[in-house]
Amino acid sequence: MAHQRHRFVEKVDFITSPGFGSGGSWRKDQGLPRGGPSAVITDKGVLRFDAETKEMVLVSIHPGVSEKDVLESTEWDLKISPSLCETKSPSQDEMAALEKFDPEKFWTA
Repeated sequence: MAHQRHRFVEKVDFITSPGFGSGGSWRKDQGLPRGGPSAVITDKGVLRFDAETKEMVLVSIHPGVSEKDVLESTEWDLKISPSLCETKSPSQDEMAALEKFDPEKFWTA
């Protein structure tokens, strides 16, 4: 997804799927003990979820993107992983697998 300030807002107007709700033990409290999202992948980087708070944390930045770019494209005070790294490029085998499901190269061009 495009990582843009108007998409990465502090509070959303509506929720289409539960995710981690208000964080912490919310899923378990709602009878949803397992699951939830594992990552958000944008055109700027990869965000994962803190094990306790369930808040998104920037864990890697795509080549050519700066930490400043990501922070300026996020409306809230995004947490940065202490082990922040550059996103690895996909291998030839991984690209071949992706292209199999994207023959018109909409996502992989």
